[in-house]
Amino acid sequence: MTRAHSANPHRIVIVGGGAGGLELATRLGRRHGRRGTVKVVLVDRTRTHMWKPLLHAVAAGSLNIHEEQIDYLYQARWNHFEYCRGAMRELDRVEREIIVGEVRGDDGELVLPERRIAYDTLVIAVGSLCNDFGTPGVAEHAYKLDAAWEAHLFHRKLVNACFSANYHLPGSGAHLDIAIVGGGATGVELAAELHNTTRVLAAYGLRNLDPDRHIRIRLIEAGPRILPGLTESLSTAVTGILSGIGVTVNTGVKVTEVTPTAVHTASGEVLPADLVVWAAGIRAPAFLRDIDGLETDRIDRLAVNAHLQSTRDANIYAFGDCAASPWQDGDATLPPRAQVAHQQASYLARALPARVRGESPPAFRYKDYGSLVSIGHHDTLGNLMGFVRGKGIRIEGMVASFMYWLLYRSHLIALNGFRKTALDTVTGWMRRHTDPHVKLH
Repeated sequence: MTRAHSANPHRIVIVGGGAGGLELATRLGRRHGRRGTVKVVLVDRTRTHMWKPLLHAVAAGSLNIHEEQIDYLYQARWNHFEYCRGAMRELDRVEREIIVGEVRGDDGELVLPERRIAYDTLVIAVGSLCNDFGTPGVAEHAYKLDAAWEAHLFHRKLVNACFSANYHLPGSGAHLDIAIVGGGATGVELAAELHNTTRVLAAYGLRNLDPDRHIRIRLIEAGPRILPGLTESLSTAVTGILSGIGVTVNTGVKVTEVTPTAVHTASGEVLPADLVVWAAGIRAPAFLRDIDGLETDRIDRLAVNAHLQSTRDANIYAFGDCAASPWQDGDATLPPRAQVAHQQASYLARALPARVRGESPPAFRYKDYGSLVSIGHHDTLGNLMGFVRGKGIRIEGMVASFMYWLLYRSHLIALNGFRKTALDTVTGWMRRHTDPHVKLH
């Protein structure tokens, strides 16, 4: 798939089909790909896209993975860009090419060989992964929610564990212990969703399983409080809600090892755990580490300037969780939030065509609109920023729930347009009145 770089149209290759990458490919393809002024290629190792902030709901079973995924081939067909399946392995800056690894099927059969894909402008948006900090046993005994298939695997394991508990636990005095390591948004939302869905699951025929007596959920955070990205008052409020529904919240506890049946801490305590989810810390994919001489930070994120260009190659851009993008003054970088990737994708959708035309677009400016955390059916809390000079406005209840819901709908509108999103929302609401409220397989 190589070509001469002097040929037209300008070739923009986007690596990573997450929230930001797919939005950028869709916007560029819809506006410029149809006209033929640019050629847009999206590279991703999977065949479908799912909004990452929803993975906790997939893991808990309150969201059906098959109903929420977007097929890249379908999206590419209707938005005038090309989809290339495979994982980026290497970068050749001299030839302006990326190397995409081979793809094999479930049976090991070769589906696609290794390929070299040429670019005029390269955009890297591969997101982030959970950072296990080298903790022994995490890779072998803990689940991570880095991708939809991982969340789906955890849910299947959870359902099987509940069936087994329904058979073995009554009268034994034992418990099904679930430990979640990491008190950020993912860990908190997963804890609340698991409290909801295990009770619904038990109601679908698991008559011997009493979630209040037999299922114990524990949230473990190494820092002094959960949700460090929110204000202390909101963190305290969320802690109270979780404790009120029976979730044990342990702060200031560092996990040093994970075994098949327990979580070990730095203080020597051994916490029982039949299922462990690791949701602590982030890092960029390891293949980005100093890739072909590009500058990266200690967690392998690509260093970029105010225009989201790599500090060592103006033809390479990076954004989202995999980019160390400067924020305000000093050494601070933008936080790993969906709203950051969304704003950066919108900026690049304007800046990249301007650059192709030989113009100099302005620098990227991030606007912090605050944060929200959903605690299942119990509550939604958050703070809104930017409306009162530097001050946050606390919101909760129905208003916060609506704004949390609106975040995802805004992403879908960017991908599918308002009409299709509205129709899908209505049909999804109708299905929820007939389908099980928890995925049972």
